[in-house]
Amino acid sequence: MSSHHIVRDEQEPALIIANGQSCSFELLGQLLEWSPVVMVLDGAIHRVLALGIKIDIVLGDFDKVENWDELLANQQPVTVVHTPDQNKTDLEKGLDYLIAKGHKAVNIVWATGKRADHHINNLSSIAKYKDQITIVLLDDHSKVFNLPNQFTKWYPAHYNVSLIPLGSVFGLTTNGLIYNLLNEDLHLGERTSSSNKTEVDGLVSISFNKGNLLLMECID
Repeated sequence: MSSHHIVRDEQEPALIIANGQSCSFELLGQLLEWSPVVMVLDGAIHRVLALGIKIDIVLGDFDKVENWDELLANQQPVTVVHTPDQNKTDLEKGLDYLIAKGHKAVNIVWATGKRADHHINNLSSIAKYKDQITIVLLDDHSKVFNLPNQFTKWYPAHYNVSLIPLGSVFGLTTNGLIYNLLNEDLHLGERTSSSNKTEVDGLVSISFNKGNLLLMECID
């Protein structure tokens, strides 16, 4: 895979490559083309280098690899960020780093699949950092992001849309879905709005009063 970097602008989304299940060559290539900064979490470094990707930052506790100078010799210039703090996940530490550098948005891949505990933590991080950086988590079947209290977007007919609360969401109203909600509450573990669909080509609007709500655009 060729090098990235068509743009160099902190207003464009950075890219974090985590250490979950790999995505397709096509999806990764599309994201690399427009990413001003590519960060790799250390557990994924061998898989990423094998794809021939030019990276900017490697971040982690580096407890599983010893020959970093040799490993990254062809990647220079590259920033190596050692983050031994065990109170946060590597993904959280990566988000902290990008926020400190002034980035406003980030796409994240390889953050789903493989270990379920990592998968759940990564989804939770979308809400945890919602007021500091815009996060979109992508894989070959899903695009996941945290919704603001008022949201409108055009979708084609019969598109899969799931609304998943992280905890509880109150006063949720939707328009444009087959199964619309009117001032209703969702509670993780009790009630969600999973596997809903858009009714026709057109705008879908979603509003709620309080809570953390993930929108998942899913492709079978």
